[in-house]
Amino acid sequence: MTLFTKANGVRAMLCLVGMWVLFSAFLSYIDNKTATYSTFSRLSIRHVHRFAKTVNVSSDSYSNKSSKGNDILTSGNQAAQLFDVGAQIVGSSLSQQNNISKKYNQSKNGIIRTIKNQYSVSLKYGCKEPQYDENEGPISPNTTLESLDIVEAELAPLLKPGGSFQPHDCIPKDHVAIVVPFRDRYAHLAVFLRNIHPFLMKQHIAYRIFLIEQTNGRAFNRAALMNIGFLEALKIYPWDCFIFHDVDLLPLDNRNLYTCPRQPRHMSVSIDTLNFKLPYRSIFGGVSAMTREHFQLVNGFSNSYFGWGGEDDDMSNR
Repeated sequence: MTLFTKANGVRAMLCLVGMWVLFSAFLSYIDNKTATYSTFSRLSIRHVHRFAKTVNVSSDSYSNKSSKGNDILTSGNQAAQLFDVGAQIVGSSLSQQNNISKKYNQSKNGIIRTIKNQYSVSLKYGCKEPQYDENEGPISPNTTLESLDIVEAELAPLLKPGGSFQPHDCIPKDHVAIVVPFRDRYAHLAVFLRNIHPFLMKQHIAYRIFLIEQTNGRAFNRAALMNIGFLEALKIYPWDCFIFHDVDLLPLDNRNLYTCPRQPRHMSVSIDTLNFKLPYRSIFGGVSAMTREHFQLVNGFSNSYFGWGGEDDDMSNR
């Protein structure tokens, strides 16, 4: 009997191809598991350093004609249909946001209540902006890699449900929503939460962190996630300030105030991986601060940018 026949050769080739496909699928599975539930060996944190500066964005002259309604709002101040990025889509009218505060005051389970409901009569003084000299400002982030369970156990006694905080010894002037677009970067998330909460607690602001996660297999759409975070946050409270924050950025100075000035602010102006220099003047990515009114005025971020980059420059132009 001849062993090496043409038929046997074909069978052997098909067998080898099948084994290779199975082996490749196994390696892909292992890589995905490692990327999602890693021991944080791939962690890379960018540090925000020194002071944030105010970037003047000419929002009054901006007209959103090129987006064709493909942003956060359309004409009539209605919420636009966002791209399907695997997160909850908000379709309610933003014109109702003036009623949010009234409805919110009536809720017994609210996260952050109004001044009249939250504070006692004896609490008369507003929170003062923290002051730091040159020696007290710089800080060293804790980049020890821990699981989210450990981080939660550390922070839970200090926070209210949902990741919110407000000072108990004074009336906060600023109510800030921190919107973090996210997908699969659990190592960064653990380090971010472990550092940002203690940092914000010292600033005497009322805040809540909103983690907006993309769960489908499409290319990452950071802009759409931030639009969704803006709309979802307004369902809970009429925040006056929004900080849009990458999960891999950590502040390095206590004098970086997480509040909104009169003009939109680019906060991550000095990053270690860029030698603490701006790559170009109009950059607006990383960490940025905008009031609710400014964000609505420029119609939010464009939803057209999938993958890395573009949406921040688009917002800067607005």
